Amino acid sequence: MEEKKLDVNSIIGFLLIFGILMYMLWQNQPTPEELEAQEKAKQEQVEKENKAKAPQTQVATVEDMQVGTTDSLQLVNLKNKLGAFAYSAATASKEETVVESDLLALKFNNKGGYLSEVKLKKHTDFNDKPIYIIKDNNASFNINFGTTDSRILNTKDLYFQPTVTKNGNTTVVSMKLKVSESKFLEYRYELKEGDYMMDFTIRSQGLSDVFNSSQPINLDWNLKTYRHAKSISYENRYTEVVFEYEDGKDDYLGQGDLSDDTAEDVTYVAFKQHFFSSILLADTPFKTGAFESRNLVQNEDIDTVYTKAFSTKLPLELAGGEINKSMDWYYGPSDFKILNKYDRNLDEIVPLGWGIFGWINKYLFIPLFAFLGDFLPYGIAIIVMTILIKLVLSFVQYKQFLSQAKMKILRPELEAIREKYKDNKMKAQQETLSLQTKAGASPMAGCIPALVQLPVFYALFQFFPSAFDLRQKSFLWVEDLSSYDTIAELPFKIPFYGDHVSLFPILASIAIFFYMRLTTGDQMASQPTQEGMPDMAKMMKYMMYFSPIMMLFFFNNYASGLSLYYFISNVISIGIILVIKNYILDEDKIHAQIQENKKKPKKESRFQKKMKEMMEQAEQQKQMQQKRKK
Repeated sequence: MEEKKLDVNSIIGFLLIFGILMYMLWQNQPTPEELEAQEKAKQEQVEKENKAKAPQTQVATVEDMQVGTTDSLQLVNLKNKLGAFAYSAATASKEETVVESDLLALKFNNKGGYLSEVKLKKHTDFNDKPIYIIKDNNASFNINFGTTDSRILNTKDLYFQPTVTKNGNTTVVSMKLKVSESKFLEYRYELKEGDYMMDFTIRSQGLSDVFNSSQPINLDWNLKTYRHAKSISYENRYTEVVFEYEDGKDDYLGQGDLSDDTAEDVTYVAFKQHFFSSILLADTPFKTGAFESRNLVQNEDIDTVYTKAFSTKLPLELAGGEINKSMDWYYGPSDFKILNKYDRNLDEIVPLGWGIFGWINKYLFIPLFAFLGDFLPYGIAIIVMTILIKLVLSFVQYKQFLSQAKMKILRPELEAIREKYKDNKMKAQQETLSLQTKAGASPMAGCIPALVQLPVFYALFQFFPSAFDLRQKSFLWVEDLSSYDTIAELPFKIPFYGDHVSLFPILASIAIFFYMRLTTGDQMASQPTQEGMPDMAKMMKYMMYFSPIMMLFFFNNYASGLSLYYFISNVISIGIILVIKNYILDEDKIHAQIQENKKKPKKESRFQKKMKEMMEQAEQQKQMQQKRKK
């Protein structure tokens, strides 16, 4: 038999066949898009199977439905999806509803019935672009509720039918989610001319047999706040959630990367940006409220569209099976004067400080600045207000320097007492107190005037960043007194300083340095030498240089109006000090007066008597301890 051999041609043939087969297999491989489609189909199949297993609760949406259809099959599908509210989807329109007043330009999304755009017509941002509080899906408003046929509905997914009417100077926008012409859920907005506040009502009619009263009805409101200011960090510092609860209490959150809180009897919720706010107010309080704030600025070196994301959840109650909640919307400036006119505690949204600091701002600085701003440019108004404040406080500074002068004159005698009783510190303190009482001089007399100035200092620190009137007002080289001024742009960023140079913080830092140099020298000269004083002197000298540097870095991104105030304030303080020291205080007369005071019997105050008694008791205890040791 002839032997079969595998020749070269056979080998080549097998290789060609194998190659062709491999090529065909490679060609038939699914593309990434096809693989994704296959995976999506599998997921959809799994979801269908899961829904088939648990059909008792349906979360309804109309994303895949044709709105305004008259097709019978589509109507059947809508009915299956939405139950009673299929009528509204079948007769609705996808178009937006647009209305305007002299202050606001509004768009309402027929899908969801809520505001999809809010433009403030009389304001622009740092780039001269219109101020939009809501635009491009940065906000949502939704009511989540259960129905008697075991559905979970979200109004943001459902189509409302709009009606716009005019009633004098009021534009009424009615958005109705209909079961029929006589059964519906309505959002009713009433926009008035010359007013940033809109009446807002949520009510239902004929839906008592639709709402499932055993399930909660929640109002969810979310907003991502747009950046409107030049300094991201400065704007973000004053962007927060503010809410009022329990008969007038107010609280806020939003300073961390993520924060949340809850409250009872909530009367309003404000999503406050630095100079603009979105506020939802209720005529009758919500029983509870849940609030959340997230910081969206991860890197301040990169331009950002949004600063923070706010959300709130508020319960709606049924009365007789229906919803009827009267509220108000405010979209407008965070301006104390405007908010205060509503007489609903909205002025608390403006951070003027707590307690006495807020009172000083509300009843002194705001009216004074408004008066000056009526006839003066705002930069000049700041200077004039600063001068008036410093003149009023000049008597306080006079008392402070008078006390320092007395202590300086008494210093040799106080040094002699410390030397005489260097081995008995308690006795030295008693004699020191006695001498100061007779002479009418005390270190506390210099501290008290300084403390009197602190509330004014802190109140003004709160006032200038919150003064809406300063926004986009120019002065000298400053384009906007509510933001930092720029005289030079840096090609790099200095940590804690920024990528620009502001002139007013530099001027304020120089003024603070010379002011501290004057006051620190007088304080050190008036204090007797004692243990630890060299260290204290070093510390005060260190503060004299450290404070201006802190001012320079801290205020480089702050409002230039605040830096202008500190510059003028410290220049005036330096002038007052020089006038008091060189023209008012006479050390020879003060010395003679002290000698006269020593001769007169000095009536001790209760505090001085108490201190003297405590020192005497301490001295007696020390002597008894020494006797026991012996």
